[in-house]
Amino acid sequence: MRTFRAVLLCVVGLILGGVEARAQSAAYPDKPVKILVPYAPGGATDIVARVIGEQMRLILGQAVVVENKPGANGIIAVEEMARAKADGHTLLVGNVTTNAIAPVLYRKRYKINYDTDVVPVQRLVDIPAFLLVTTTNFPPTTVAELIDFAKKNPGKVRYGTVGAGSYPHYDMAYFAKRAGDLNMIAIHNKAGASGVINDMVTGDTQTAFLNVASTAAMVRAGKIKPLAVVNHQRLPEHPDVPTMKEVGYPEVGTLAWQALFAPAGTPNEVLETLARASVAAMEAPAAQEIFKKQNFNIVPNKSLDEAKTWLTGEMAAWKKIADEVKIETAE
Repeated sequence: MRTFRAVLLCVVGLILGGVEARAQSAAYPDKPVKILVPYAPGGATDIVARVIGEQMRLILGQAVVVENKPGANGIIAVEEMARAKADGHTLLVGNVTTNAIAPVLYRKRYKINYDTDVVPVQRLVDIPAFLLVTTTNFPPTTVAELIDFAKKNPGKVRYGTVGAGSYPHYDMAYFAKRAGDLNMIAIHNKAGASGVINDMVTGDTQTAFLNVASTAAMVRAGKIKPLAVVNHQRLPEHPDVPTMKEVGYPEVGTLAWQALFAPAGTPNEVLETLARASVAAMEAPAAQEIFKKQNFNIVPNKSLDEAKTWLTGEMAAWKKIADEVKIETAE
């Protein structure tokens, strides 16, 4: 009889525990969720945030508001998110620049401890990039020809970047080093990718690493030419463009990942809910259609622990690159 009562009490306890856990889970979110974006509207990070935000609204049953907070290599938005109440109602969609490179290069600028105040929730998408050249008065049409031309014309090839210390800057500087210490000149454009593209169309700069989505129109128009793609495989829309691995530089170039972040201290069950919701959001047909058109690769982590390990690895990789490729940044 005592055994039966003990078993009965155990079962009741499990049932009540399950009910309580579901009640706690059901309580989140109990108000609108805010997603901060460290860039102005219209860019890749903003697109990703708005696409998953709309789907998460449907999944979570609460409004999801995207708020743009550009500036300071993402530090403004990252700090605001990190200081928010750790309850899952203030999040950040950041990227490789704001959440891997900036914490390595500009650590002294932060008023938070990035390592202990920010946690990754879910890796979202990777964005392929092209190694491009202008078609205006510039003869190279392959990576090998670009390298040969730069070697024969030291200091005369100008490459565009979206800013000193940006990943397109590092990508080209790293490529130049690995290709034989090519002497090329960096031209930083404050107008971002659109400014770099314009410079390439006019021939003011000759080459650059830029994401595929931003450059698609000018590539189709024949104003700029992709020599290689930074991606795991060739793109279906550009079957004749080899990958950087195929042209002999597998370690060069950045797949510009986007990821979801939360303040440290957010309850684990909330983080799990957000991780599942973000994956479901990316798997929604409407989201997949948009991502496919933009050539975004959906690449979620399998767990919160995997997300942490992945981010730690990304930051370590960028520290190694920054130590090897010495470029001038406004620290």
